Amino acid sequence: MAKTVPLKQRRNIGIMAHIDAGKTTTTERILYYTGRIHKIGEVNDGSATMDWMEQEQERGITITSAATTCNWESDQQKYSLNIIDTPGHVDFTAEVERSLRVLDGSVMVLCAVAGVQPQSETVWQQARRYDVPCVAFVNKMDRIGADFEKVLISIEEQLSANPVAIQIPIGAEDQFEGVVDLVSMQEHRFKDEAYGAEYESNNLTDDLIEQAQDWRRQLLEHLSLYDDELLEKIVEEEEVSQEEVVRVLRKATLSSQITPVLCGSSFKNKGVQQLLDAVVHYLPSPLDIPPVEGDHPVTKKLVSRDASVSEPLCALAFKVASDPFAGQMTFVRVYAGIFETGKSVYNPRKRKYQRIGNLVKLHANKREDVTSIQAGDIGAVVGMELITGDTLCPKDHPIVLESTQFPEPVIDQAIEPKTKTDQEKLEEALQRLMQEDPSFRSRIDTETGQNIISGMGELHLEVMVDRLQREYRVDCKAGTPRVAYRETITQAAESDTKFEQPLDGKEQFAYCKISLEPIEAGGGFEFENKLSAAQLPEILAEAVEHGIRGALSNGVLAGFAVIDLKATLVSADYLEELSTEVAFSIAGINVIRAGLQKAKPILVEPSMKIEVVAPVAFTGEVVGDLNARHGRIRGMDEQGGVQVISAEVPLAEMFGYSTRLRSLTQGRASFTMHFSHYTSVTEATRKALTGESASSGRA
Repeated sequence: MAKTVPLKQRRNIGIMAHIDAGKTTTTERILYYTGRIHKIGEVNDGSATMDWMEQEQERGITITSAATTCNWESDQQKYSLNIIDTPGHVDFTAEVERSLRVLDGSVMVLCAVAGVQPQSETVWQQARRYDVPCVAFVNKMDRIGADFEKVLISIEEQLSANPVAIQIPIGAEDQFEGVVDLVSMQEHRFKDEAYGAEYESNNLTDDLIEQAQDWRRQLLEHLSLYDDELLEKIVEEEEVSQEEVVRVLRKATLSSQITPVLCGSSFKNKGVQQLLDAVVHYLPSPLDIPPVEGDHPVTKKLVSRDASVSEPLCALAFKVASDPFAGQMTFVRVYAGIFETGKSVYNPRKRKYQRIGNLVKLHANKREDVTSIQAGDIGAVVGMELITGDTLCPKDHPIVLESTQFPEPVIDQAIEPKTKTDQEKLEEALQRLMQEDPSFRSRIDTETGQNIISGMGELHLEVMVDRLQREYRVDCKAGTPRVAYRETITQAAESDTKFEQPLDGKEQFAYCKISLEPIEAGGGFEFENKLSAAQLPEILAEAVEHGIRGALSNGVLAGFAVIDLKATLVSADYLEELSTEVAFSIAGINVIRAGLQKAKPILVEPSMKIEVVAPVAFTGEVVGDLNARHGRIRGMDEQGGVQVISAEVPLAEMFGYSTRLRSLTQGRASFTMHFSHYTSVTEATRKALTGESASSGRA
């Protein structure tokens, strides 16, 4: 059916949430009501369709983004939905990042009791960064403490968003029966015995009319801010039709001016069909988003593609996965043209054609073969050697899309294979895992010779080690997690170098000059080549960049990776017969190390944003302990007998915090933690890290 659905009736959406808000449970109900599955699986017993990895089933959490396609009919129109269920745990934020990069719309699932939580804020900011319109679903309305209005306030205050309720709940907690649709002014009550697949839609009962009319009045007043025709009707006290409300809601949602808010209980099978209706009515089709833009790989001029099969091909590889039977499988979003099995396509990064292998549509870990993926669609290609961020296009209509920026790892861990055979298997497995997950890194410590893996948190590394042992059958032992310190620069500098040495018996020559400057925190590394091809052939300029990037994995202060700087190639000299890529790569290494010394490098460490929820009686103990850990209290908010404490604390001070918090609060507190920013280390830490002893803490 998906092939016959017009582009305007296709939706590419992501489901995102804080952990335990009910995101995967909501996705499971969507699959059931759309007929994609015929039995509902549950997260708590490890049977959820989209949580197919062993690690996900054992832990009851989503670790990797899972994709599926399903169909939904609303108002006698058939829609095709590509859905990506994203992780809710902060350690797997990179999965959310690359999913939102290729999606047109999103559904944010919020807990009706907790409201906006730390990871809710993170994924919201990610959605805003990619300008992805969103609808919100207030889940768990059946839970004790559920408060729909309170969640609306938290969306507005904590996300600086513009929430617009298009439903209100009928009852709450164990009295939650259904929802009032403020657009159609009907009530929907669900039959428990039918798993919510059957529900009654009726005119409002007398006890609901007054409350619903008040909410609808607020809805119309809110929408009138974004549409002059609607404003005029309200001023003239004319009747506003359901079609007109839908039109303005859609217009304001597509422009991200508002966030429509619905409610329900996915676990109790209430409200999910109405959420699906909202997805197809208010979130964009590929035709509603602006043309995708990228750079011409040679001229560097801006190039764009419309979402049309008649346009030249433009596809983005946004995720790589390893299939135990088929080898590499790469997820692709096709923005324009047709991606067709057996055809050759140009990869600007490799500067060569690649043959498109078998194409599949995905349903969690199951695959359905297809012959093509068309503009506006998402699928996967099997057996094609690609990396995350590759653009695929015709050579005569080239385009390079902007790659996704992934966060720097914050935690390191040494890993030791048992035997030499395991060492060989380990190296291959680590390369595959890094291909799959750009937020996971691996390197060899130059002093100790150990394999060091880096990730976004203890759980991230725990899962990776588990995968090494289970999937890749590497017998290895992991060390104690350590902070991933980094180096950066604090001022601009210039450096140049000349390389004149024989290699393999042949004289080599390379000269280059660069300027360095600090960039905004989180910017990683940027490289700019100011030289024309006549001044320095592009292949030699790329060799300089390659050398610089490699050298940045070992800084000049204590051997930590260097972040948040820009290097600009401003001058170079080469000799036709003596200059090679190897010579310019070595020159790149030398010139960046000289430049770093001049740019006043410093050591930095990850500072974490944490939120502690504890009974009010333990506030003093919790705050005192955070202060002792060099934390900065950012806010305290009492909510229904518990204190919510927000703080920023150096990651180095947070090891063992779970045990300490349980001890302080008699096991009655919980906390969440995610990366905030890098900050300068203390003088004592700097001295320890730059010392000569192996026990200095360097990782």
